[in-house]
Amino acid sequence: MKGLNLLCCCVASLLLLSTAEEVEDASEPTKRDRSHLENTLKLNEEKPADDVSGVLQRLRKIYHSSIKPLEHSYRYNELRQHEITDGEITSKPMVLFLGPWSVGKSSMINYLLGLDNTPYQLYTGAEPTTSEFTVIMHGPKLKTIEGIVMAADSARSFSPLEKFGQNFLEKLIGIEVPHKLLERVTFVDTPGIIENRKQQERGYPFNDVCQWFIDRADLIFVVFDPTKLDVGLELEMLFRQLKGRESQIRIILNKADSLATQELMRVYGALFWSLAPLINVTEPPRVYVSSFWPHDYHPETHRDLFLKEEISLLEDLNQVIENRMENKIAFIRQHAIRVRIHALLVDRYLQTYKDKMTFFSDGELVFRDIVEDPDRYFIFKSILAKTNVSKFDLPNREAYKDFFGINPITSFKLLSQQCSYMGGCFLEKIEKAITRELPDLLGSIGLGKKPNVLSCDVTGCGETPKNRYRKP
Repeated sequence: MKGLNLLCCCVASLLLLSTAEEVEDASEPTKRDRSHLENTLKLNEEKPADDVSGVLQRLRKIYHSSIKPLEHSYRYNELRQHEITDGEITSKPMVLFLGPWSVGKSSMINYLLGLDNTPYQLYTGAEPTTSEFTVIMHGPKLKTIEGIVMAADSARSFSPLEKFGQNFLEKLIGIEVPHKLLERVTFVDTPGIIENRKQQERGYPFNDVCQWFIDRADLIFVVFDPTKLDVGLELEMLFRQLKGRESQIRIILNKADSLATQELMRVYGALFWSLAPLINVTEPPRVYVSSFWPHDYHPETHRDLFLKEEISLLEDLNQVIENRMENKIAFIRQHAIRVRIHALLVDRYLQTYKDKMTFFSDGELVFRDIVEDPDRYFIFKSILAKTNVSKFDLPNREAYKDFFGINPITSFKLLSQQCSYMGGCFLEKIEKAITRELPDLLGSIGLGKKPNVLSCDVTGCGETPKNRYRKP
């Protein structure tokens, strides 16, 4: 009888153990297959890294010898607040994550890097969890870097962030992770937008910091989820800052597998309705609909559709990584064009001031009249008439009121005087960089076209710019 009781106890224990294991297995979500992610981003390929050091060295040389002298001479940084550093020239492509709080930005980064349930994963939750700007970059081992250290390191591209103050640097954090994808790209996770919070409560200029990262991002993911589609003042301000960067924006409707088909269609339409007034483009923005986290898609949802959408987004990310050098050269060339336009405008303001000055004139009153009404003196129209500058590239006239408010016109020299026997003329050097050196450098990295054809047919430089203000 005792043996029978013992046998019954053993059987009961085994049944209880088996039931507990089944409950545990049922409670743990099924992990999603990551093979498509690794194949699309080419994480398993052991191909040799592209040797871009020579191209980067030439790019730095062109910038320092042909662009920076004119940039400093006419104080372009005080107009646009954007000075290019060596760290920015050599930096990897940057992918910026923006959007409301708790829509899955940090979870998406964890999923792309496979960091879930590892010591490296970013903290996630249903409440606002990310209060810092988090830069995830490559390193030999897991390492956390304080913002004040990142800003002090001139070798990195984040040293200009010091201008936003110590309160912001305390909200900036860097994380180095030994991951193959981070060898080719850097991710930036941002604090979620909370519409009922005033910007002043953050303790630092949130919109200005966002603008700094937006100006340097190669790809911008704006993430939403089905529960946060309303557009408030802070999100509206963010989309204003994204003007002109529409080609780099990817809108993501995350957590799509949490909805039935009919609900998903309604949410998709509501998202378009909310964003339509904020994006002034003729073509509707591309919205990627999927669920970016490691767990398998919810049963009875459009698994194939979500997978295709995810692969399409990953292909966009991979394209940005593959085109790193082309984008970098194009960015430097665009910067050079803006510097050249700024120098031509300052030169024209100065020439007009000198022409209007007489022995009895009050210099301050004369120049104030020119700045208040530049069209009366054909400042901007003369630039369009005498150079190949597009009217769409001209800066705002109002910006020059502030610029000359802190930079007296008499502190500048005419472009015709910015020449030396050994160094040549500043304007001619930057024009050579725009029309020949940078396009030739772009052609040298394998676009499959001759540099001399590329310089105008592809880059649209038109006729070679001439300095018609230079005295013979």
